Amino acid sequence: MKIVVATHNEGKLVEIRNILTEQLSAAAQGIELVSAGSLDLADPAETGVTFEENALLKARFVAGATGLPAIADDSGLIVDVMGNAPGILSARWSGTHGDDAANNRLLLAQIEDIPDDDRTARFRCAAALVVPVESDGDGLGEFHETVALGEMPGTIVRHPHGMNGFGYDPIFMPDEQPQSAQDSGELLTSAQMTPEQKNAISHRGKALRALVPAVKALLAD
Repeated sequence: MKIVVATHNEGKLVEIRNILTEQLSAAAQGIELVSAGSLDLADPAETGVTFEENALLKARFVAGATGLPAIADDSGLIVDVMGNAPGILSARWSGTHGDDAANNRLLLAQIEDIPDDDRTARFRCAAALVVPVESDGDGLGEFHETVALGEMPGTIVRHPHGMNGFGYDPIFMPDEQPQSAQDSGELLTSAQMTPEQKNAISHRGKALRALVPAVKALLAD
């Protein structure tokens, strides 16, 4: 079964494939994941005001364009002292979509004077699975939709550390840490973790794992 992931980020495609493979075991062999970018699909405007709305509109767009099941996620960073900003504007906080370095610099400058104990934050992800439903002789009709949420709490550090991941990973230190980091006392940012370490605790990993029963049901149909 082919499932389209509503992204142009091939790194995200790999991350989602790894998580589903881990959760589905042998059943994952029945899934071919492809990205919307590989199919030359445009990115829809993210006009939702919540992560859930944006995940659904991206998945609906891809499912409607291809007639195939679609997975989409929308995620962002929520900083408590900033009134839950940048939130759904995380990817374009500095004004240019996807400029990770500029987004990190701006956010660090905005909370520069905030004490360490008050720099609490969390990543939130909404993941959606949208499956087209055939109508009576009229092609595609309604969609069957499932949405799941995941969060990763942590703290904003004062300087970027690490080269892995993307987005705000270099300035975000998760509360949950690998055992090796706990043993050494040298806590890691998301960007210092291996993909396996990050996937085990990440907001996206938690949301996608919550989608697994819906994916299993789709494979069983």
